Amino acid sequence: MSPLLQTPEESTAPSRSGRKLARTTMGLERDKKRHGDFEDRRGDTLADEIGIVTAAPAPNGVDLVQESVSLIEYVARLGDFRSTQRQECYSLVRRMKSLLPLFDEIRFLGSAIPPNGIASLSKLKKVFCSAKKLLKTCNEGSKIYLALESEAMMVKFHAVHEKLCQALDELPFDEIEVSVEVREQVELMVTQLRRGKRRKDTQDMELAVDLMAISSKTDERNADIAIIERLAKKLDLNTVENLKKETIAISNVAKERGQTSECVEQIVEILNKFKQVFAMEVIDVFEDPVKPKLLSKSGSLVIPHEFLCPITLEVMRDPVIIATGQTFERESIQKWFDSNHRTCPKTRERLGHLSLASNHALKNLITQWRQTKNYKSPNTEGLASPQGSSIKQEEISSLVEELSSCQLEVQRRAAKDIRMLSKENPESRILFAENGAIPALVQLLTYPDSKIQEHAVTALLNLSINDTNKKLIANEQAIPTIIDVLRNGRMESRENSAAALFSLSMLDENKVTIALSDGIPALVELLEQGTVRGKKDAVTALFNLCLNQANKARAIDAGIVPPLLLLLKDKKLNMVDEALSMFLLLVTHPQGRYEIGQLSFIGTLVDIIKKGTPKNKECAASVLLELSSNNSSHILAALQFGVYEHLVDISETGTNRAQRKARGLLQVMKTSDQLP
Repeated sequence: MSPLLQTPEESTAPSRSGRKLARTTMGLERDKKRHGDFEDRRGDTLADEIGIVTAAPAPNGVDLVQESVSLIEYVARLGDFRSTQRQECYSLVRRMKSLLPLFDEIRFLGSAIPPNGIASLSKLKKVFCSAKKLLKTCNEGSKIYLALESEAMMVKFHAVHEKLCQALDELPFDEIEVSVEVREQVELMVTQLRRGKRRKDTQDMELAVDLMAISSKTDERNADIAIIERLAKKLDLNTVENLKKETIAISNVAKERGQTSECVEQIVEILNKFKQVFAMEVIDVFEDPVKPKLLSKSGSLVIPHEFLCPITLEVMRDPVIIATGQTFERESIQKWFDSNHRTCPKTRERLGHLSLASNHALKNLITQWRQTKNYKSPNTEGLASPQGSSIKQEEISSLVEELSSCQLEVQRRAAKDIRMLSKENPESRILFAENGAIPALVQLLTYPDSKIQEHAVTALLNLSINDTNKKLIANEQAIPTIIDVLRNGRMESRENSAAALFSLSMLDENKVTIALSDGIPALVELLEQGTVRGKKDAVTALFNLCLNQANKARAIDAGIVPPLLLLLKDKKLNMVDEALSMFLLLVTHPQGRYEIGQLSFIGTLVDIIKKGTPKNKECAASVLLELSSNNSSHILAALQFGVYEHLVDISETGTNRAQRKARGLLQVMKTSDQLP
């Protein structure tokens, strides 16, 4: 327990001030008993957030200290935070906790706190209230929403940091007799906060591009499944239970922002893609995000959660236990198994066996409950296989065997069938790999038959969506052979080879292998020569590879900048955002800034800022800000091209991110004395 929460009898404070503090503490305790625990009712009110002065009694120092400590201890108990803001949350909580020694000394000082000290403590408490609200959002909010708004959330963290610094700067340390040691501790923290710069790690860049890719309404190719599965894993939305919780969180976002807002529609669309990948029913988020439909018909009847089948969300009649220890309705889980699934629908764990054991104890409890409550289940429909018709083990074994046939036509047909079956069925990817399909498909990549080559590389693309298969494919030395197809195959084979390299490059070790196998020059060549689809496959793979710092220099040496400039200028390709995202990654490398920061490129950026779509303007402003933050001559060049008035306009009317970037550029102009 913090010393601040000890009673005066337990402390070593002087007796007179101790008696005074004891009276105040007893008053606080009486208030707690009358109104409930402070941490559950303070810090979230509108008055606290915007500083409205109410008719409440003027605060005293002890109250403010006690309330501030309660806020700190509250946020310290929040536990885990959403992955996209986890680092910032833990950092903020750690800094708040580091102020406890300061409050200890204030709490036990012998003299009264002066009025300016009271004012500073009051301001500090308001900052803690804002911090609590922000941290609660990162603890309970929609994971998809927080990922989409990661930059806006970062701005909020920096605002809290700045307010915290201001409040601590105003504390009259000398007058409240704080020790030199504690004062130096606080001053060091303030210095670190002010010195800290916005985090720009590659994980955030990767996340942003993944979100952009799965939100695309024009590119619905199979490779996107890999992105969806990776993004779901990254956001910890790869289990049925977590997706249910996310549905509830999204419904709360919709209540705040409106169901028809563009942001909410985008969030719901991404959620539904996650659900489809994990074979969950897509329901209307806004109707009832948590209750199964039969519950709404039961009035006030409360059905125990344990009685519901996790698949159908209906009361079970014949509950059975599977290998993971989870219980399901027999008919539902049997249909799941008959659809060639070999995982637990609830935990996603792979099952050691498919045996079913009756859960007699639970069945007896359900039967007694039905009789007591006079409950009758509605007629239910059978569970449809989420992946359509099932694939039998014999069929998989036969197809893998046919890959090694001495007849080209048999091999061609088998590779095509594996390509089609592994396209949409996650379980089939595992089963084909377990039955030895990967080595056989890699061998087919060297065949002169163009159709066999196309089917084989596309089948490997589909199989690589599974993370384990990514390693198996790389271990079979497939990457150099895929790159050879990328260089010399037919156009569709080249495109699918690029998509396969993108999928494989999700593993960091494969990023290095692809680069050392000269995959980057081959992708740049496709970026120059390919169809629109080929260019998109190439730039997506190159972006992923360039998340590795060394690969940025390799891409620049391979000549990536000229074809990217052509993408900016050819509006018919509709790839301006992809090109700008690639430029934004490259300008974080010194060689990239040198190659990109030429006068003609600055002019192109300014032209996009003037005439582009709102998203184009946002990306162009981001690239220009990154360039200008490292070299003020770039902002001078942009001013000469007439960017100023357009930045002012964007800072007021652009997207949220574009407004922040435009204001950042205007600030760079101001600090470098380049304002017109």
